[in-house]
Amino acid sequence: MNLLVITTQTWITLGIVCGIFAGSALLIGALILIVSKFFKVDADEKITKILDNLAGANCGGCGCSGCGGFAKKLAEGGACLADCHVTSPESKAEIAKILGVELTEEEPTVAVVHCNGGVENCADKFEYKGNPTCAACNSLLGGNKACSYACLGCGDCKAVCPENAIEVTGRLAKVDPDRCISCGACITTCPKHIIDRIPASAPVYVACSSQCKLKEVSSVCNVGCIGCGVCAKVCPHGAITMKDNLPHFDYTKCTGCLTCVEKCPRLIIISRKIIAEETPATPEDKTTATDEKTDKKAE
Repeated sequence: MNLLVITTQTWITLGIVCGIFAGSALLIGALILIVSKFFKVDADEKITKILDNLAGANCGGCGCSGCGGFAKKLAEGGACLADCHVTSPESKAEIAKILGVELTEEEPTVAVVHCNGGVENCADKFEYKGNPTCAACNSLLGGNKACSYACLGCGDCKAVCPENAIEVTGRLAKVDPDRCISCGACITTCPKHIIDRIPASAPVYVACSSQCKLKEVSSVCNVGCIGCGVCAKVCPHGAITMKDNLPHFDYTKCTGCLTCVEKCPRLIIISRKIIAEETPATPEDKTTATDEKTDKKAE
């Protein structure tokens, strides 16, 4: 009899405890619903609309972790549309309307590597056997290249490029302008900070970043700029100025005459002009040319 009473009391106690827990859960759930209803924070529609118009590359070239972060900064006035080089002009125009700002016209840009010091031109100061990344190599005495400004050639920029626009050959990175979308991911990744944007229409660019003087440059690199200033002197349009022993171009003045390319003693000013290959003559072209020659002889 006593055992039965104890068992019954135990079940009653257990039921009361379960009831308390269940009641508490229901009460907390009801409070959450009430709070969420009266204190609901709607998602910023402006951010959503901006995000819908961004390219969605999430490249990080704008300095944000992704397009979501950039959209938030735009909505808060902490960024400008020019920071994104991937979104199309049409989509930027829509975002400008959402933000209520005037869209300034932007010239398309392309990334270039300001270095030509691959293994053939720039020696190593020591053999590096660590983590095969530019960041890791650079953390050890500024990298193993004899020139402290040289491309380390481990391919960190290639790894982050969303368009596979970068190739690394001979431990030197080069950008394919036809693939580059100018997102800036490579620019922010390069530990040497030698990748930069130039106008897509720029006829030339400087393939060197060394700020050292003649003797120091010549001792470590076969093609490094020696800061002689010849390019600036011979430029017929005044498009070049020397700063930190390097030529700097004013592309609004540069006409692409290539005088600087021809006169540079170190060949570090690279022409970006595309020279079209001659198209092989077709049989019809040959026939026409023959007829023209026959007509001329007849005359």
